[in-house]
Amino acid sequence: MFQLKKDLIFFDIESTGLNVIRDRIVQIALIKYPKDGGEPVELEMLINPGIPISEEAMAVHGITPDMLRNKPSFAQVGPQIFQFIGDSDLAGYNSDRFDVPMLMEEFARIGIDFRIDKRNLIDVQKIFYKMEPRTLKAAYALYCNKELQDAHDALSDVRATADVLKGQIQKYEGIDHIDGDGKVTPAPISADVAQIAGFLADHGTLDVTQRLRFDPNGEIVFNFGKYIGRPAAKTLYEDKQYYHWILEKEFSAQVKQIVKDLVSDYEKKLKSQT
Repeated sequence: MFQLKKDLIFFDIESTGLNVIRDRIVQIALIKYPKDGGEPVELEMLINPGIPISEEAMAVHGITPDMLRNKPSFAQVGPQIFQFIGDSDLAGYNSDRFDVPMLMEEFARIGIDFRIDKRNLIDVQKIFYKMEPRTLKAAYALYCNKELQDAHDALSDVRATADVLKGQIQKYEGIDHIDGDGKVTPAPISADVAQIAGFLADHGTLDVTQRLRFDPNGEIVFNFGKYIGRPAAKTLYEDKQYYHWILEKEFSAQVKQIVKDLVSDYEKKLKSQT
């Protein structure tokens, strides 16, 4: 079914909420497809998070505190999960933005260094978004219920694009948007163009908590604090106090690892120039 050089694990997480740093795992399920073609192996467990479960989260997954009262903590089962995963590649749905970083945080809390830089990550949602038709012709058929004639003629395409936006507003106006993490954006599509633009904005953030981003030149810069917009590697190297402050404060394990790698790579670059 799959051509594998490593075992491939599909996994999903249910949690106390959507904050990958502050929230905790309440359920994890993993299915391992062995690289040798053997039968898939399943591992599933409920986990006592040690913190309250948000009402919004319970409404999504239906897991209550009573169901978790006598279940083990992540500290108790983390080593078993880590051993089960081994060096496997990872797959999931919306896993790059939620499940993977949350699992990394849980491992970091119990002192397990869980790396993803040498794993293949397969987010099935991304395949869905990339492979389904996203052409103007497909959009015109969906939102206007018409077949686009003279596709790729500039004026025809412009007229069709305007009609598509009108059709999208008509279809989605007043409807809340719910993303893969269950986060709700109240009625983001309306006749207000500025509102739509805000909903669609993507500033090229590097990490799931959006603390680091890429600038227009592709350089990693800060997306918060007193150095917002400044090159992260150079700034962290020159201001070691700020570097250690990030490592000690409530930043995600992902951000801390990126910060360490940035400084290490910057130091190597300087040494190579001398």
